[in-house]
Amino acid sequence: MLISTRGRYAIRVLIDIAEQASNDFIRLKDITGRQEISQKYVENIMTLLSKNGLVEGVHGKGGGYRLTRDPSEYKIADILKVTEESLSPVACLECNAQPCKRLAECRTLPMWRELNDMVNNFFNRITLADLVKKDDNVSYLNSML
Repeated sequence: MLISTRGRYAIRVLIDIAEQASNDFIRLKDITGRQEISQKYVENIMTLLSKNGLVEGVHGKGGGYRLTRDPSEYKIADILKVTEESLSPVACLECNAQPCKRLAECRTLPMWRELNDMVNNFFNRITLADLVKKDDNVSYLNSML
């Protein structure tokens, strides 16, 4: 499993929007300036996030993006599921994977299932609100390990 730039940037952008603590629309130009990310690249990410209901976007004067719900309601797992093709460590555990012909005698499958569960459980315990907390962010995340 490798989290792509798209997944990492999506989380950064959503944190940035949450940090503004505003119900107003945040200009994409302001977000990309603060995050030092290409505006064109973030536009594609925002389209994906918008289509999946994670942000609301408005074009034109006064436009921008805002969260559709409270940051505490955004699980990092949900964000990564939108941006990544899969978080599974092996192909046989991906959604809609073809059943493996070696399933019955696979000695490694229990190990991969456990790793898959660990990764998903970890990202399901962390919310966007947890990452917005600047002062105790590191200690909070360390306590989860």
